[in-house]
Amino acid sequence: MRAAIWPGDGRTMGVEEEFLLVDPVSRRTVAKAAEVLEQARVTSDGAALHQELLATQVEAATGVCTDLAELRRQVVAGRLGLADAAGREGARLVSSGHSVLSEPPVPLTAGERFAMIAEAYAGMVTTYEACGCHVHVGVADRDTAVAVVNHLRPWLPTLLALSANSPFERGSDTGYASWRMLEQARFPGSGIPPWFASAAAHDGQLERLVECGVLMDTAMTFWLARPSPRLPTVEVRAADAAATVDEAILQAALVRGLVGRALSELAAGREAPVLDDQVCATAVWSAARYGLNGPGVDPASWHRLPATRALWRLVEWVGPALEETADLKTVRALVNRIVRQGTGAERQRQAAASGPEGVVDMLIDQTVAVGDQVLPEEIPGMGQL
Repeated sequence: MRAAIWPGDGRTMGVEEEFLLVDPVSRRTVAKAAEVLEQARVTSDGAALHQELLATQVEAATGVCTDLAELRRQVVAGRLGLADAAGREGARLVSSGHSVLSEPPVPLTAGERFAMIAEAYAGMVTTYEACGCHVHVGVADRDTAVAVVNHLRPWLPTLLALSANSPFERGSDTGYASWRMLEQARFPGSGIPPWFASAAAHDGQLERLVECGVLMDTAMTFWLARPSPRLPTVEVRAADAAATVDEAILQAALVRGLVGRALSELAAGREAPVLDDQVCATAVWSAARYGLNGPGVDPASWHRLPATRALWRLVEWVGPALEETADLKTVRALVNRIVRQGTGAERQRQAAASGPEGVVDMLIDQTVAVGDQVLPEEIPGMGQL
């Protein structure tokens, strides 16, 4: 995604999806990222393919998109391109927030930066088979990006709960809907970012963390949302790897809606409230623990509430922005489907009746299932907020 082609109006978006490679017989992760990427470096439909930290991981990044239909085409192209290349190398592609079956230590991808990360974080890295779905939305400048991220802070736990797709580790149920988030929380500076008054304040904090030796450089943070270090975008990294194509599209639509609503609030002179950092951390933990199947925590009110109620509050909050992009009916339909059928984590647990191998088989099928996006009229009771 090139910086020069991002208009700053909050309407352009792109998605980066991280995946795992697994052996089709053992169902364990397999270190074939270099071979798979050699087979398919760039797809024919705008998605670029990249290395990740561990040799069991690969990434597909869409180009800059202005509507959900084009974004969906590119997400599908990235998944199918990687799946085809993986198949030619005797592996399978899996979209899960964390590996189901693995045998650490996991080999690192070759490269100086990856080696520096491994040196800094030691044993934390060799078991970190965590994958996310990152959404970029174009904004005018870095100060705007920081102000928008401030407005996103209360909603990041709900985006995580909706996406929860990593209940297993080494074949066992962790009891969490998003084990990825628990793994990520071990790194310094993770979770919901602090409230910053300006881009200068944000960048100064990053420089201090680098000086303290806990980050490699200012391009490296573990916060769930940030001004992108290399693009004129807000980058939201709250979500587990999306279980399906439609769930990736839903994350993108909601993030773009949140950015659009934040820009409207800022245009009206309304700055984001300063929330308590510990309550924010509690909200992230609750989202990781329960997903949508239990209580959530509202960082603004400091109260517990059903996670599904928090989700519909989010949809209602971004409704005006989604109306402007003609996405509201699609978002309501997709949210209704997840509430009815369960998150990725819940579906993994259902598949576990056949053992952890059955979970991996389900994930393989689900990752490359690219049927038509659900239509609003297909969902009974669509839009009941």
